Order: sequence, then structure tokens, then C-alpha cells
Amino acid sequence: MLKLSRALLCAATLFTAGLAQAADPIVIKFAHVVAENTPKGQGALLFKTLAEERLPGKVKVEVYPNSSLFGDGKEMEALLLGDVQMLAPSLAKFEHYTKQVQIYDLPFLFNDLAAVDRFQAAQGKQLLTSMQDKNILGLAYWHNGLKQLSANKALHEPKDARGLKFRVQASSVLEEQFKAIRANPRKMSFAEVYQGLQTGTVNGTENTWSNYESQKVNEVQKYFT
Repeated sequence: MLKLSRALLCAATLFTAGLAQAADPIVIKFAHVVAENTPKGQGALLFKTLAEERLPGKVKVEVYPNSSLFGDGKEMEALLLGDVQMLAPSLAKFEHYTKQVQIYDLPFLFNDLAAVDRFQAAQGKQLLTSMQDKNILGLAYWHNGLKQLSANKALHEPKDARGLKFRVQASSVLEEQFKAIRANPRKMSFAEVYQGLQTGTVNGTENTWSNYESQKVNEVQKYFT
């Protein structure tokens, strides 16, 4: 499945407004759900390094990887409550805040990452501010690679996925993709995926190579497509 996986670096707008006014050092809690050795995890650590280098004594960044502070189901709520100030969620997480960003969940929309870059340099910029009325501001797009499918059987044609239970994020667009090939989508948080695959709660999932490797999905899935 030539499917885009992107993270949207976002912050609460009330926080960003307060940052410019505050005189005392500000603590920025930056939470995400994947491992530190993934592109997203490395990006978060680089942000911490650069922010603290360029604003010495003014900013302290605390990075919380691997759902260690908030998991998939709670991180957006935590952002709006001010319990965390920055996130890098998958774009599928924004369904309840704007329908516009759902465009990125559509399969086969872009030929390659260069096409993605062209789109986001133009029309995509408008989407970063599409949630400001919800006090969420998109700061940047981060590449996370193209998605692959994993399963407990080889998938050569769409019919091979028929009847299998696939873990999906909380996205109605992703749900409909699997229903279209007569598979059964199951919404599940990222932290629960390994156990879900191990116990047979789900038979497969869709994600990027870095997340498969860092979560050792190859231990519980024989086939990647």
C-alpha cells in the first residue's frame, strides 16, 4: 500500500502565545508514542537540543517517548488541557478537529515523497492553521516514510486480506480502506499493537519500517507487504 505516514508537529496556541511573554524559563513537555530511535523520536531530541542551545536559560524541553507520558488515546486531550505543550502525532489523529487533514489518510494519493513535499510547500501550509479555532497550531510536517502492511499471511492481492483483522488508528478513512477489501479494521492504540498481534486480537497492521523495527513487530508477524 503506497500510503503516506506523516507526523504533524503541533502545539497548543495558548502555549505559543504565552512563550513570547514569559520572563522565567519555560518547561516544554514534548510527548510522542514511538521509540527514540525512529525519525520522530530523533526529531524530538534534536528539537530539545536546538531549543535549549538557542534559548539558553529560557527554555527547558522534556521529551517523553514511547507513550511514557500520554498514549494515542489521550495525547490530544492532554495538549488541549495544557498537560503537554507539544506533540508529533500521526495526521490521522486530527479527525475530530478538522476534516481537511484527512486528505493524508487517502491511499495512493502521491507518487512519492517528492510529490508530498511539493503539495505541503503549497496547499499543505494552509492545513497547518486549520485547527487554530480549536487552539491547536501545526508547526511543521515531519516525514515518517511510506506505510507497509504486516500480516500473519502473505498478501499478494487485495482478496488475500479478506477476513483478516487489521489494527488501525482512530480514523474513519483508514477504517473504510480496510472495509473496502473486506478486511476487519480494529482501532487500537500504538502501545497495544505488539500484544494485539501476539495474542491474535489482530492479524495485521499498517505502519512504517522504523516503527516495525523499533517495536520488534517481526517477532509476531511473518509477512510484510
